[in-house]
Amino acid sequence: MTSLMNIDELAKYLRLEKQTIYNWLHMRKISGIKVGGVWRFDKRDVDKWLRSQFRKAEYGK
Repeated sequence: MTSLMNIDELAKYLRLEKQTIYNWLHMRKISGIKVGGVWRFDKRDVDKWLRSQFRKAEYGK
C-alpha cells in the first residue's frame, strides 16, 4: 500500500516551510498528485528523490 503524505506532513518530514514545498512544485523540482484539491506525496518517491540529491563532498577546493 502506498504511503501518501499531505503538504503539512511532507514539510514536517523534510523540516521545511510549506511555501518551500509549493515553490518546488511550481518549479517541478518535486512531484505530487492532487487528490480532492489537496496535494499528496508518495513517501517512497520522496525518499528516492532525496537519495538522488546527495552529492559527494569535494575536498581540497
